[in-house]
Amino acid sequence: MTTAPPEVLNVLLIDDDPADRLLAEEAFAEHGATVRVRTCEDGPSALAELRAGTLPDVVILDLNMPRMSGFDVIREIRASADLRHLPVVILSTSDSATDVARAYDLLASSYMVKSRDFPGFVQQIDRFVRFWHDCRFRR
Repeated sequence: MTTAPPEVLNVLLIDDDPADRLLAEEAFAEHGATVRVRTCEDGPSALAELRAGTLPDVVILDLNMPRMSGFDVIREIRASADLRHLPVVILSTSDSATDVARAYDLLASSYMVKSRDFPGFVQQIDRFVRFWHDCRFRR
């Protein structure tokens, strides 16, 4: 008897910090073939990829980026008929109530404050993957 391959959760991570992108890729690697992560280093490149390519199951978005803030990115996503349905999860170092409220006002699906240590971050990513994998594939 053969078993079906696991469903793959496709994630687009948008973060300007190369070290944070690398840490996220390492944390997602703990989930092996059940998660595929693409990364973009800024808002304009992420929006271009979203408009041109295969859409992810969920977007993880940093807020504090130079060329285009995460707030501007989510505003653009929500303004697009082709993209507005995408779940967008904010992953930021900011725990400001103002930032959280603004993100939800722009229809963020969720808001996570980045853990300050790698084991805590791995745990956050593990919970993120389990939640979104269940949302996407549990029937």
